Amino acid sequence: MTAWQSFTTFAVEAPLNFLRPMEGRPVAYQFEPPPGVPVRTGDYDPHEVLITDARPFADTLLLDIEGFALLQAPGTLSDYGDDEAIRADYYPEVERLIASATGAALVIPFDHNVRNAARAAAGEPGIRGPVDRTHNDFTDRSGRERARRELEARGHHTETWPAHRFAIVNLWRPIGRPVEKSPLALCDATTIRPEDLIASDLVYRDRVGETYALGFHPGQRWYYFPRLTPDEAILIKGYDSREDGVARFTAHSAFDDPASPPGAPERESIETRALVFYPEPVS
Repeated sequence: MTAWQSFTTFAVEAPLNFLRPMEGRPVAYQFEPPPGVPVRTGDYDPHEVLITDARPFADTLLLDIEGFALLQAPGTLSDYGDDEAIRADYYPEVERLIASATGAALVIPFDHNVRNAARAAAGEPGIRGPVDRTHNDFTDRSGRERARRELEARGHHTETWPAHRFAIVNLWRPIGRPVEKSPLALCDATTIRPEDLIASDLVYRDRVGETYALGFHPGQRWYYFPRLTPDEAILIKGYDSREDGVARFTAHSAFDDPASPPGAPERESIETRALVFYPEPVS
């Protein structure tokens, strides 16, 4: 019995943005494209969905089933504006938290994003706004490609690594204060159909990456953790090399919470992605 079936709890109804059916693949340029080429293709439609407070049953949620989990994890870093300090001091903290939560044999944090809508709008370098489109950070192809690239950059031999199960896990936490605006909605991975995941190109100057946009289906179930605090963190499964019996992709999106108080401060958060290698062979 799933958490959704076992508990009745508070929920909000709010719009989430889903990719409209289209011909071809969506494309998003990560730099100014050539003249006449749109920065982004693909239209998104808002759909009103029920987003359930997952706090009452947070201890039943599993990274390998629903695709996300809540951690009690007080942060120790005082300055998330210092990129060098994040890599030197915060990455080891992320490594320990993910290893403890997953039983991984090896955890390699490899990138992060700090998000604040007001600071991003002001043009502050290195700051991004919340993403208000339903998506998953990696695809079946790009998850493997990113893992290989990160391992090779660190001098690891990659001839044998595909024989062992690995995943890409995002540790997401608020900075400075509880989240009152633009919280994160998370889709129960067991309710995402393969056809709901639409591969989309991310075009960089030196390569083409790939993410999944999400198409709407009424059977999808959505959750959130209201007023998430800096002493908490969410684990989100972005990719898993195991192809049977576990969550592989976990769609998510920022959303406008109708329960947010008027004048709530912008959400500030940091998400850190890590390669997670399990001791078991891939199935």
